[in-house]
Amino acid sequence: MVDDGNLRADARANRDRILDVARDALATDPAASLNSIAKAAGVGAGTLYRHFPSRESLVLAVYRKEIDTLVALAPALLAKHPPLQAFRIWCDRLAKFGRMKYGVADIVHAATSHQDIQETTYRPMLGAVRQLISACEGSGDIRRGNNPEDFLVLVGLLWRIPPNSAGEARVKRLLALAFRGLGVREIAVPETVRR
Repeated sequence: MVDDGNLRADARANRDRILDVARDALATDPAASLNSIAKAAGVGAGTLYRHFPSRESLVLAVYRKEIDTLVALAPALLAKHPPLQAFRIWCDRLAKFGRMKYGVADIVHAATSHQDIQETTYRPMLGAVRQLISACEGSGDIRRGNNPEDFLVLVGLLWRIPPNSAGEARVKRLLALAFRGLGVREIAVPETVRR
């Protein structure tokens, strides 16, 4: 894979566009061809293959970009929202990422079993979850003593749920269950809203 730190601005823009299109295409159709992704990104197949010589390299680049986005999203959300709301928004984004990962899970799993990829993806994700849990514990929204790694393993199950309407409903139920497990107090609905 090409190191994007050494790319010209136009090449970097092409690479980013390919990754964005690939993310959406793979979420819609895990079997999307590389040629269809190149066409949708507005680049030639040769451009795509220069950046990503194989399907695996493209899938892993999308995976890494999504992980980087999720990791950067945690502090950004905490700066804009109350901790529990930030954590819920972050988990919703994680679930959306799971839609893409669902169809290409075998490729991602095979490639991420290598130690170096685990270090560059799992540890930063664990840090983001730790930051969100710590903020929620500090605000009193969840009880203290939750294990960020346990939570990350639990929500990792979301990536095994098919991305259809029944799956979407299941994701919402499982996230609600996970938050209850963290000790989220239920928000009472005011009497005027119930009527």
